Amino acid sequence: VVFIFGTVTEWLHFYNKVLYCCLWIVNGLLQSTGWPCVVAVMGNWVGEFGKAGRGVVFGLWSACASVGNILGACLASSVLQYGYEYAFLVTAAVQFAGGIVIFFGLLVSPEEIGLPGIEAEENFEEDSHRPLINGAENEDEYEPNYSIQEGSTVTQVKAISFYQACCLPGVIPYSLAYACLKLVNYSFFFWLPFYLSNNFGWKEAEADKLSIWYDVGGIIGGTLQGFISDILQKRAPVLALSLLLAVGSLVGYSRSPNDKSINALLMAVTGFFIGGPSNMISSAISADLGRQELIQGSSEALATVTGIVDGTGSIGAAVGQYLVSLIQDNLGWMWVFYFFILMTSCTILFISPLIVREICYLMQRRQA
Repeated sequence: VVFIFGTVTEWLHFYNKVLYCCLWIVNGLLQSTGWPCVVAVMGNWVGEFGKAGRGVVFGLWSACASVGNILGACLASSVLQYGYEYAFLVTAAVQFAGGIVIFFGLLVSPEEIGLPGIEAEENFEEDSHRPLINGAENEDEYEPNYSIQEGSTVTQVKAISFYQACCLPGVIPYSLAYACLKLVNYSFFFWLPFYLSNNFGWKEAEADKLSIWYDVGGIIGGTLQGFISDILQKRAPVLALSLLLAVGSLVGYSRSPNDKSINALLMAVTGFFIGGPSNMISSAISADLGRQELIQGSSEALATVTGIVDGTGSIGAAVGQYLVSLIQDNLGWMWVFYFFILMTSCTILFISPLIVREICYLMQRRQA
């Protein structure tokens, strides 16, 4: 689809908005299958780290998206001089090659190479795999209504329904929070090169290369914040602090001078406080939500929950791209940043009940 969208249409000199819209809808549909599946696959493998290491492992692994952004920006900027169609051609070729490698090389679960799976390990190390997100203070009070088949040696959990996944504790708040945060994160991803070129008059290739510093900050932020959340054994307070600092970083970046070094530094700081939490929600927190005791860590449930969180985030990101263009055309770039600050504040608002609950839980544990 990428090849047809950007390369074939240019070679044929065929430009049609309806065709572009249809192709990009198909592209979004195909890409949307990726993240829920890979988070579920990673959940099969990361389970052996338990709650003590899941945050930092997922935080480091989720940097794959930012690394892809960096490589994509470098590839695209290196061939822009030959025409936009070659940027699509190169990235499509990389995607195709990556698909072949994944098809023949990806190991979905430890069982494929004879290692014990998550369910088997949990029977021996139940406490080490206890999720960080738990909707109950006393798990015995809950009687899950999900379909469970008991075998002679292992309990198998069926894939849960969309409604059941939405009813899991924390899924709706984090989904709404991610819708606001992904809006800001993807706006930076899509609009940053154009903003640098339009606002400062820098060349497009230079703007593309400079924009990678936002992703560099996101890589460091996701890993470090995942590590801190593992130490604290709580995710929401770490997210809240990072997002509060993100508001300040957005204010600072909106007033960046026409200096590439300073702009890159402020961009990396902004990526640290926005891209980091975005990576955490889409990976570590989604894994926590999908491995709650109510569903006994079912990988099928994990994919469903991740799909809900990521899909809701994509709705917010889609709406945001339209709003950003509308605000920029009518009010200017400064109001775009005000809009980002508002969405970041909404992210904090949506997870605030979870923050209060986790703080109260920590206080109760200390008193006990």
